[in-house]
Formats: sequence, C-alpha cells, structure tokens
Amino acid sequence: MAEKRRNKFVKAERLRHKSLVDGLFDEGKSLYEFPLRATYRIIGDEELAGMYRGEKPEGIAKVQMMVTVPKKKRRHAVDRVLLRRRIKEAYRLQKNELIDRVDSLEGVGTLSVAFVYMHGENVDYALIERKMGKLLRKIAERM
Repeated sequence: MAEKRRNKFVKAERLRHKSLVDGLFDEGKSLYEFPLRATYRIIGDEELAGMYRGEKPEGIAKVQMMVTVPKKKRRHAVDRVLLRRRIKEAYRLQKNELIDRVDSLEGVGTLSVAFVYMHGENVDYALIERKMGKLLRKIAERM
C-alpha cells in the first residue's frame, strides 16, 4: 500500500538559502508555461555538502521552491500577495509526484525550483493550477 503523505508546505520546503537561490538563477534550466516560468536545478549530495562546510544542513528538504511575482508586472502589493498564495497552493496540492520522482533518484541532495509569474494581469486560480501541473510534470520528465 502506498504511503499516505500530507499536503503541507513546511519550512524545510522553502527555498531561502542565498547560495542555493543564486546558484539556481545562475546555473538553472527554465521551462515556460504561460503565465508561469519555472527555473530548476538539481544539486547532488556532495555539492550540497560542499556548500555548507562538509555537511548538509538540517532545514533542507529534497525539493525546495520559491515564488516570485515581479513588482514590474504587478504594481500593487495585494496583487502580488494574492498571486503568490495562488501559486503556492497550486504547488502544495500537486507536489507529491515530483517529490516521489526525486526520492527515486540516487545521489540527489535537493531539487531547487523557482516559479516566476510572467503575466501583467491577475489570472484565475484554475489556470494557475493547470499550468502548475504541466510544469511539475515537465520537470519530473526531464530529471
């Protein structure tokens, strides 16, 4: 019987270490599914340990993500917060397939993913959810 996993978005799944974020945007690969762009990077166990003086820190999950909604695209903070929440919720509900794929691979320290909102207007949650599913499937296929 398959293991039942809770659909929570815990702190360990948030991409927040500066070295991981910088490396993601410098060396990551991008996929585009309007209105979202996903930039992802797979980091091996040895490379991850090397970034942190020889051992992997406790607060790093197998898959970490972050969401950015540029101020240039959405000027009002309420719009940026709304879209950030919609993107996080769509990810939270559909992340299990990607996590299972990463868990099945050997030698993977973490998969870092950044979702960037690219549209100039607010879109419905249903569209974001559909596009998020497509992006997560594309990332899982390319690993």
